[in-house]
Amino acid sequence: MPRLTQRDLALAAADAAGRAILEARRDPAALAPRSKSFGDYVTAVDDAAEAAALAVLREGAPEIPVLAEESGGQIAERMWVVDPVDGTTNLLRGYPEVGVSVALIAGGVPVAGAVVAPFTGDAWCAAAGEGAVDRGGRPVRVREQLQQGDEVVATGFPFRRKAENLERYRRVFGAALERFEDLRRPGAASLDLAYAAAGVWDGFFELGLALWDIAAGALLVREAGGVVTDWRGDPQAVFRSGDILAGSPRWHAAMLEVIAAAG
Repeated sequence: MPRLTQRDLALAAADAAGRAILEARRDPAALAPRSKSFGDYVTAVDDAAEAAALAVLREGAPEIPVLAEESGGQIAERMWVVDPVDGTTNLLRGYPEVGVSVALIAGGVPVAGAVVAPFTGDAWCAAAGEGAVDRGGRPVRVREQLQQGDEVVATGFPFRRKAENLERYRRVFGAALERFEDLRRPGAASLDLAYAAAGVWDGFFELGLALWDIAAGALLVREAGGVVTDWRGDPQAVFRSGDILAGSPRWHAAMLEVIAAAG
């Protein structure tokens, strides 16, 4: 069997995790939550999905270390990062907005990755310089804005370092709600980023996310013609802070204005 490209290997690993989610969720015991921190849960489904993804990565590229949300791993200049269940709270409550994110990081930025939505069957993948495609191989592109103010934007409420980030977020949230047509909060950053890449949302913003939350989705947005930075406009610091703005170029420029005006 020929060796998969890094993009296709990321997709295969994410699909394996997605299948594990669909299988494990039938067992009520698998959904018993364990709290990692306030508002942040893990279940046996997370563990099963992560094990499935890691098995694919270790078979396909055993020389590349893996950093995964639940089992940890080795931080390296070149590594896989895996979020096996993005949206565990949604999963626990029966809301199907649940994603899987697998990305290859090199030099601090994502260079290949995939996001899968197991409950809808959707998937997107990308490699640096090669564009982003959906499961059918069709190219995806960020949305071309029709007129100023018609943007629909996804966001996530800060739950990590909440005391530190909440007031900062509130100011920007209020200003964004005034500036744009509408805001959405589905609760799975990897899917929000994939939808931004595909033009469903004009953009996505949140504070304090982990690398595995955003790496694959950020690459999708960039390869779909969008812009990804932190809240100061830095395209590399976003992967250290997790303070992300990702979307079409026009929306991204408008969002930086919103943040500046909100102080």
